[in-house]
Amino acid sequence: MKKYPNSVSAEEAVCHIKSGQKVFVQGSAATPLILTKALGDRSASLKHVEIISISTLGEMHLLHPAYPESFYINSLFVSANTREAVNDERGDYIPIFLSEIPRLFNQKILPLDVALIHVSPPDKHGFCSLGVSVDITRSAVKNSGYVIAQVNPLMPRSLGEGLIHLSEIDALVEVEQALPIVDYASVISEEETQIGKYCSSIIEDGATLQMGIGSLPDAVMKELGNHKNLGVHTEMFSDGVMSLIQKGIINNSCKKKHRQKTITTFVIGSRALYDFVDDNPQIAFLETDYVNDAYVIGKNPKMVAINSAIEIDITGQVCSDSIGTFQYSGVGGQMDFIRGATLSAGGKPIIALSSTTHQGDSKIVSFLKPGAGVVTTRAHVHYVITEYGIAYLFGKNLMQRAYALIAIAHPKHREGLERDAFARFGPRFL
Repeated sequence: MKKYPNSVSAEEAVCHIKSGQKVFVQGSAATPLILTKALGDRSASLKHVEIISISTLGEMHLLHPAYPESFYINSLFVSANTREAVNDERGDYIPIFLSEIPRLFNQKILPLDVALIHVSPPDKHGFCSLGVSVDITRSAVKNSGYVIAQVNPLMPRSLGEGLIHLSEIDALVEVEQALPIVDYASVISEEETQIGKYCSSIIEDGATLQMGIGSLPDAVMKELGNHKNLGVHTEMFSDGVMSLIQKGIINNSCKKKHRQKTITTFVIGSRALYDFVDDNPQIAFLETDYVNDAYVIGKNPKMVAINSAIEIDITGQVCSDSIGTFQYSGVGGQMDFIRGATLSAGGKPIIALSSTTHQGDSKIVSFLKPGAGVVTTRAHVHYVITEYGIAYLFGKNLMQRAYALIAIAHPKHREGLERDAFARFGPRFL
């Protein structure tokens, strides 16, 4: 039995989409998988539909290799389920700061025809919530000609800027589907645990935190059990932050922007995390053009931004989005927060990474791979942390940076790095 007047099946809803249109897909744990599957099932009847999204979770049926001319993914942040398509003829990648993506939509630089979103059931006033992913979705909805939403009782009702009235939704698809679960804490390595200890050693009481995505941020969170009065202003968080809020370690009492509130744009984690953010007045989900604004970030004192990298060269250039020319992820919010932490009184911008890849190759390299993208410039890098220590680069010249970074590289790679540094800087590098 239909609960809402504009309820239709997923198949009926996506019939509105035509060849050649630009379709936004909400991302992260809010990826509307019922709608994307229904759209993928129409592959044979569609051509050149452009899919626009940041990272998504779950199987993307609409990118099946059998229909290369049906859909084209124009990705704003590459994820595992779109990586293959982005790196072949089925897609491409737009390098952009997360803070600037809403501008693409608002100024029609990237016009949108349809938005596929995932919402909570409406409250008594008719307002649904964009749930665990407000980020760029709010601006996408405002700038799309037609909005299709899957409404799901398992989607938490988050508070902040993610409320959307039923009148803004053209077609509703009623579903009951569990959100994707990601357990970062279960895959924390010994190296990440040590990195977490080094990071926590330079985080002061009263600091405001931003963490990137993955197991490393949760490794840092596990080491903050003896800290006091921490705050959070971040683009995303996972279960580690929830635990510290519940213990009272994160209380946001020292922030200047949004005191007493944890600020985010999306969350990914466990079902317990999704239940925790449901109707929680302590947490505000806001849009990325505000949350990731470097000047807003910098208003909070002792802002600590912790982000990771694929590789970093011995002068401090950080590659975080590609492996050579292979597009692995995206620029995201790393530079937004690295710069914001720099502008903060007592702020600490940190690049944290294990010293080697799973294959044993050094992540601290003499030269970035040909075609690698520089996400964070060497002029922006202050702290680099591996399991072998902390390198402080601010104010250091190129040769001093090489010394500092080689000292925290894996011991088996230091000799090779030193040889390359000697070839570069000459006999003075001794």
